[in-house]
Amino acid sequence: MDNFAYMKPIFLIGYMGCGKTTLGRVLSRQMNYEFIDLDIYIENRYRHTIKELFRIYGEQHFREIERRMLEEVSDFERTVVACGGGTPCHFDNIKLMNDKGVTVFLSAPVERIAARLSLPGAKAKRPIIAGKSNGELTQFIRENLKAREPYYSQATITFDSTDIETAAATEATAAILIKKLSSINAI
Repeated sequence: MDNFAYMKPIFLIGYMGCGKTTLGRVLSRQMNYEFIDLDIYIENRYRHTIKELFRIYGEQHFREIERRMLEEVSDFERTVVACGGGTPCHFDNIKLMNDKGVTVFLSAPVERIAARLSLPGAKAKRPIIAGKSNGELTQFIRENLKAREPYYSQATITFDSTDIETAAATEATAAILIKKLSSINAI
């Protein structure tokens, strides 16, 4: 599909495990847009993992790096950007994303997010949840979502990303999101 006139970036926001990268890759392919995972973009630029950047610089300096990289990608055209879960919650990042493009808050039930984050390897990639039991993880997600809701709720669109458990379901979900973006003239 190359009939999308909208040129500004589409920012996918939401909690870790909500499907920003999974759905973002499929969405960008279906739209013939470039896909950028903001965390990977930062890691490639700084040649350190996000975990290492936090350790080396601390969270405040990392958030400043993240802001600069967000400003950079916000000027790209025909791009789907999967943002880190905390990206919209710092500085005026949510305003920047809304001003420069369209934001899509991917929502899913806490239990579904917890199940995704409990999959083998998922906890190891995310040190903040690595040592948590399943019950602790569910409570942690619930508390963090509540704290982030004021930021996530400022998105242009809230979109249910619950049903992206298979490749076919992800393809169908991306097509539904494209229709929703079209219906509000976002693309």
